Order: sequence, then structure tokens, then C-alpha cells
Amino acid sequence: MAHETAQILPWIGLNCIPGVGRATFRKLVGRFGSPDRVLDASEDELSEQGGVSGKVAREITTHPWREFAEQELAKARSAGVSIITESDPAYPPALRSAPDAPLFLYVRGGLLPQDHAAVAIVGTRTPTHYGLTVTHRMAYELAAAGLTVVSGLARGIDTQAHKGALDARGRTIAVLGCGIDVPYPPENRALIERIAAAGAVVTENPFGTRPEGGYFPARNRIISGLSAGTVIIEASADSGSLITADYTLKQGRTLFAVPGNVGSPTSRGPNSLIKQGAVLVETSRDVLNILGGASAAPSAQRAAAPLPQLTDEERKVFAAVTGEPKHIDVLLAESGSVPGRLGGILTTLELNGLIRQLPGKYFVRDRGTRE
Repeated sequence: MAHETAQILPWIGLNCIPGVGRATFRKLVGRFGSPDRVLDASEDELSEQGGVSGKVAREITTHPWREFAEQELAKARSAGVSIITESDPAYPPALRSAPDAPLFLYVRGGLLPQDHAAVAIVGTRTPTHYGLTVTHRMAYELAAAGLTVVSGLARGIDTQAHKGALDARGRTIAVLGCGIDVPYPPENRALIERIAAAGAVVTENPFGTRPEGGYFPARNRIISGLSAGTVIIEASADSGSLITADYTLKQGRTLFAVPGNVGSPTSRGPNSLIKQGAVLVETSRDVLNILGGASAAPSAQRAAAPLPQLTDEERKVFAAVTGEPKHIDVLLAESGSVPGRLGGILTTLELNGLIRQLPGKYFVRDRGTRE
């Protein structure tokens, strides 16, 4: 555990009391000095010195907070979860400096000093093929360049961002809008395990918190708060990703957006953000030029990395794709594949950032890739 039990208990306990939100918590701790001193104060002291209503003062002095706090700590120990308060040196500095930061975080995996160089990538739950391809490539290259990729584990763009970072053997942080013991979406259960092993899964919500709608906007402020900048890739005009964009600007961080097809509903969000001043992003280099990263260009780093695990058939198709565009019919003949299989293989290679599709069903080796 990041803190001794005696130190963490009052944080969890005071936070669980009805009527004590983050603002009241911080006001009381500011006036009394620590959560345990708040919990030891009398009703009169809480009202007079703490400046809270009589109702809240009574809740603090009568609520059975210790039982809940001890149960949370027991669950954390059992699950291998750390609870890191904002006074803990392990608490991310970028998040601590953000307005309305979480009082504490539940963490599976580990938060490292290198995570200060982090970028968020978020977007729609219903992406196009273009969105998935761009997201995987962007996350892969940014992670390969040394940045930690932060996202919200949602279906679609978020999931693809985590996978791209993991495929580059980089770090990624998933921020949940539920309890850390609640796998959501359920199909990402295995992905959660991969992220915890190669980065961190975090939430501010107690164990057992269900993924209800109200928790996700609050989660979005943590995604942007952990990051030096946020990249929006495909989002409708009313997408929750735009909430993350709004938090990014309020927190004084850099907002990036990837332009999309003007006829696609999922392009309205990022295209609108660009009109309003978001940094237009075409490649990972556009992000790295502002946020920084490793000295080597991401394409060079990716070229030095081993290819993802490919089947023999996928390798034959990849070998047929070169730096010069080739039509799908030419690839069919040169690779020895069959029509019913070739399309799926090309999609796999594209999602792995190895090739790019051009108009007219032409394909080309992505820059920096080699066998």
C-alpha cells in the first residue's frame, strides 16, 4: 500500500460521508490540517471552525465511516490494488495540479515517474475503419517515442489506443468510470490485465461501483488531468470525448484533433475543434513537436522493433506490399492468397500500422516498416 493503513483510513472515511464532496473535504482539511483531525472534531467545531452546515457536521460525527474504510482497504489488499492519496509522493504531479483532482486513486499496476510524459487519445465508441487505423498508428508511434498513452478503456477509439501502445511495448494508463474490480466493457477483461501488467488501471471510485452514466464525465477530467495533451480522433457532435476536450482546455493542456471526412458524423467533433483552435494532427510527429518525446523519430523506432506476431499467410501478403502502391489484384497474384482471405489480412496489417490503403484499393508499405 502507498500509505500506512492508519494514514489512508481517514481519507477513505471522510470521503464516504454523505454531504462531504471533494470541495468540502478540501475545505475541512485546509482548516483542521488533516482528515483524521476533521473526523475527531466535535459537531460545534465542525460548524464554527469548519464552516459546514449543522446537518453535515452531524453526519461527520455520527457516520460509521471506519467500517467502510476498513472494508475498502481489505478489498484493496486482496486485489493487489494500491490506494494513493493526493498527499502521497506517488500521486501523479500533473493530476495534482489539475482543478478538482481526485482525492485519491485506486491503482492496479504502477504509476511511474516517466508517466509525466503522457498523452491522452480518446474518441467515439463507434469508429470507422479510418478511425481505428489512425488511432492504432498514433498510439503505437507515440508509445514507441516514449510517451505514456492514456485513455478511458471504452469501446472503439479508447480500446484501440490502449492496444496500439501495448503493441509498441510502451506504457498505457486506463482510467475507469467504475470500480477497479468491475471489468467494463466486459469484453475488455483480458485487455485490462494486459494494461495492468504494462502500465496502470486507475479509478477514483470505490470497489463495486457500477458503470453508470454520471461517472464517465468525472472520469474524463482524470484522463486529461494525467496528460500533457489530448488527441481527439473521431467524435460526434455530442460525444463524451468533447467533455474530455473541454477539461483539457480548462486544465491548460494542449488539445489536438485529427481531421476526418466531412461527410462522416464522427468527424464533426474533431473538425469543429480544429475550427475553434485545436492543433490539427496528421501524424504522431505533430504531437511530438509540441509535447516532446524520445529523440528518435517514431517511424525509425518502429522500424527497429520486431514485427507483430503474423501468420505465414500474413507475412506473405506483407512481403508483397512495397513502398510503391500496388492494386489489390496485383497483391492477390503475388502473395498467393485467395480473394476471401486477402481483404481480412490487409485489414489486419493496416491495423497493426504496417501498411496503408490508398484510394482505388491500392496498398503501400507504411513508412518505416520493414521485415
